Amino acid sequence: MAVVETAATPRTTLSERLVGWISRTPVHIALVVLALIWLVPSVGLLVTSFRKRPDIAASGWWEAIGDLDFTIKNYSSVLDAQNMADAFLNSLFIAVPSTILPLMIGALAAFAFSWIAFPFRDTVFLAIVALMVVPIQAALIPVLKLFRELDITDSFIGIWLAHTGFALPFAIFLLRNFFITLPRDLIEAARVDGASNLHIFSRVVLPLSVPALASFAIFQFLWVWNDLLNALIFVQNPDQRPLTVTIVNLQSAYGAEWHLLSAGSFILMLLPLLVFFSLQRFFVQGLLSGSVK
Repeated sequence: MAVVETAATPRTTLSERLVGWISRTPVHIALVVLALIWLVPSVGLLVTSFRKRPDIAASGWWEAIGDLDFTIKNYSSVLDAQNMADAFLNSLFIAVPSTILPLMIGALAAFAFSWIAFPFRDTVFLAIVALMVVPIQAALIPVLKLFRELDITDSFIGIWLAHTGFALPFAIFLLRNFFITLPRDLIEAARVDGASNLHIFSRVVLPLSVPALASFAIFQFLWVWNDLLNALIFVQNPDQRPLTVTIVNLQSAYGAEWHLLSAGSFILMLLPLLVFFSLQRFFVQGLLSGSVK
């Protein structure tokens, strides 16, 4: 009897694996098709950015894949026009602090709403969450008037504060929902050992919350990097304009120069793609960790 069970077990396991693989195949095919559909515009933009202007007007980008008649002069022309290289650095100077500031402030606030008891804690948290439904456009004019009174519209400080203020409700909401899933016994044990709230936050909560912190950092960085509205309003100094504003000016100056526009657009999307794919593991973990716990 033992021999029969031993011989039957591998066949049963193999059949279960085969059934599972067949049942998951349609899902995998659908995901691959969706990924290809989303990837086609990016591939077309990349191919167009390396094509010559007469070729773009004569044929579609898919026909150029077989010809392999490409050039890198489009990128050199774009970097020389409208100070695109300086605009790339300006985008970095705007995106990095505008990501770090709401991440730090939001993490501290989320820890307070999660593990520190104070009067009207839940009421204040609900009020902050309610701010997420307020359109950003409704606050642009009052904030701009305030920044002009403070004389910070000609520096990066204004755009940093604007992105930080607009991002804080979502940061607090996302991180607080993750922090409350941490083991209570771990927090209480640290308090019994005499650790202060600041030590608990820095030594216990932050190391366990790297996926959530990375998820918000990716969200915020991509949002700030691709932002045009706030950059148009809060960046008054022409020498501090980011890539999004510079490409809009490039489009108005070279309305028919599709080879330059495609090269500039791909320069704009290159860094977000690198950030997303390099931190994809943390991004997925941050989105799923709360539900798993």
